[in-house]
Amino acid sequence: MINKILDDSTNTTTLCFSIKDKVGALEECLSAIKNTHVSLRHIESRPSIKKDWDYDFVVDLVNPTPTQVQCIIENIRPYTQDVQVMSSEAKDDIPWFPRNMTDLDLFANKVLEMGEDLTSDHPGAHDPVYRARRAYITNIAKTYRSGLPVPEIEYTEEENETWGKVYRRLMEMYPTHACREHQFIFPLLVQNCGYGDKKIPQLEHISRFLKNCTGFTIRPVMGLLSSRDFLNSLAFRVFYSTQYIRHNSKPFFTPEPDCCHELLGHVPLFADPDFADFSQEIGLASLGASEEDIAKLSTIYWFTVEFGLCKQDGEIRAFGAGLLSSFGELEYCLSDKPEIRTFDPEKTSQQDYPVTEYQPVYFLAESFRDAQEKVRQFASKMKRPFFLRYNALTQSIEVLDNKDKLIRFARNIRDDMMTLTTVLDAMS
Repeated sequence: MINKILDDSTNTTTLCFSIKDKVGALEECLSAIKNTHVSLRHIESRPSIKKDWDYDFVVDLVNPTPTQVQCIIENIRPYTQDVQVMSSEAKDDIPWFPRNMTDLDLFANKVLEMGEDLTSDHPGAHDPVYRARRAYITNIAKTYRSGLPVPEIEYTEEENETWGKVYRRLMEMYPTHACREHQFIFPLLVQNCGYGDKKIPQLEHISRFLKNCTGFTIRPVMGLLSSRDFLNSLAFRVFYSTQYIRHNSKPFFTPEPDCCHELLGHVPLFADPDFADFSQEIGLASLGASEEDIAKLSTIYWFTVEFGLCKQDGEIRAFGAGLLSSFGELEYCLSDKPEIRTFDPEKTSQQDYPVTEYQPVYFLAESFRDAQEKVRQFASKMKRPFFLRYNALTQSIEVLDNKDKLIRFARNIRDDMMTLTTVLDAMS
């Protein structure tokens, strides 16, 4: 829920606090803010990520003085705890979006569907043992926080058997259908992360491996997130992964992402530098984007990261996770049945697609690097009144909105160019 209250602000300070779900709780907090004579720009509420609280609130204050901010914090303490100043002195035309890795905790549990709640047509919907298992695993994801090790799941014999069936079937197809990057990295996952057909690998082992390869990390998630929240995380090189597995009655079918989809389809390519850069480019473009642009970016994501094809050595190979985790569609996508078009973000972003059946249209990328450059050009035409960059040292997003930041950015580029020049001189 986002309520616009005032639109003529110039600077804002954002506060985050949690409250219990009781009559009048929010009114008490808003009254405490009103008494300091500070206006609000907007309020956003989400189910709380804290154990003993029901809702988290993000409140933008218009032009408050430091004294007023401190007064507000003291005034609402009787009704909440751990009041955080998340950002301050932001321009009024810059919407809120995550700036630091820990900001991802604010929406990680804002699940749209699935997780422990299954639709009536889900293969495990009427299996109480499976539902209880899902609830247990999703609760582990619910309590996860940025920076913590990913808790290990002790998978059952039945779950490992389901994994093995999918693993063995797909391994038969990868040599002739998967892109070369996927095939190159997969043996490294076997060697370093415990991949094999006997048991499901653990996210923490995979996350550490990816961190060393490209800086990407894995964090557990309860179910499907909104497109905005999911794409935002890619800007920080964070990928949300489920830990539960499909129902054993249908090992080759799942109506939702599960650990087979995530670990066999997505994970290998996040260890490839060019693919990691491409994925992050989509994430950076999503920060502060309009709803219209989010819809376009999520469609681009769908036809690349999920269902993308690429050209290699004169042949077409699959790199999308939705293809690499489904032997049926992996075979279908390289047949003469679907239509294959050249990847062009402007056109791809407008393409409709089915969710519950094979794609009638796929898009072919020349390379991950080429796709990244095309997405970057596409993003440059988006109507965002600000520019930003990812600071890999602090793992944070910097909005380039003043001279000092631009000078610091230019110095970083200069230093990198000096290093490059020195290396090239030494090599020649």
